[in-house]
Amino acid sequence: MKTSKKLTVGILGSSGRMGQEVKSHCELMGYTVLIELSSKNFSQYLKSKDAKSPDVWIDFSKPQVLDAFVDFLMKSPAPLVSGTTGLTDAQFSKLKKLSKKCPVFWAPNMSVGVALVTKMLEAFESYSEFDFQIDEAHHKHKKDKPSGTAILLQNKLLDVVGRRNIPEPLSTRGGGIYGVHRVQAMSDEEVISIEHTALNRRVFAKGAVWAGQQIFNYKSGYFEMKDILKV
Repeated sequence: MKTSKKLTVGILGSSGRMGQEVKSHCELMGYTVLIELSSKNFSQYLKSKDAKSPDVWIDFSKPQVLDAFVDFLMKSPAPLVSGTTGLTDAQFSKLKKLSKKCPVFWAPNMSVGVALVTKMLEAFESYSEFDFQIDEAHHKHKKDKPSGTAILLQNKLLDVVGRRNIPEPLSTRGGGIYGVHRVQAMSDEEVISIEHTALNRRVFAKGAVWAGQQIFNYKSGYFEMKDILKV
């Protein structure tokens, strides 16, 4: 269920680094950025009775902002792609409730590479002799620790190796690091290291816009990267 339509896009968190990257990529792809919501005009838009609605919303904001926006979308449903991390279980429940009214895509990391790394971890299913450690590094402005991607990788490993205890991911914050995630599998005789490094923010913007294109024609549903990327 795909479309070649040139989407109109609304950006939630438009003044942030990722919001600006999404805008730049949309312009590159010929998509119209219809609405840009930042902290300055967010509340005003929610109160507007004749607010315009884009074909798809792309969100890189904050948990509390997304939470309020989901309440708005419950009344004015529209496809939502969100890369906001640090969400609570209650906020995930709200996203899934919204997905009964419109398509919702959420991923802690929008890159194809991280989806492939997640798939690679399935290879450890039959091997019990490995110990694991996940570590991640991001720029100094990233608030949540560990990252949503690191938690995704940890949960995947817990599922693959039968919920065997795996320590919490190690986190580093500093400089302008876009994102580095590494999974180490360690036995008495060998160490396997799987690492993904994002070289720029565009990889995440590109993935978010692509996800919006994929879910646009669905009437409803909750989607993750594994649901629309055939890996």
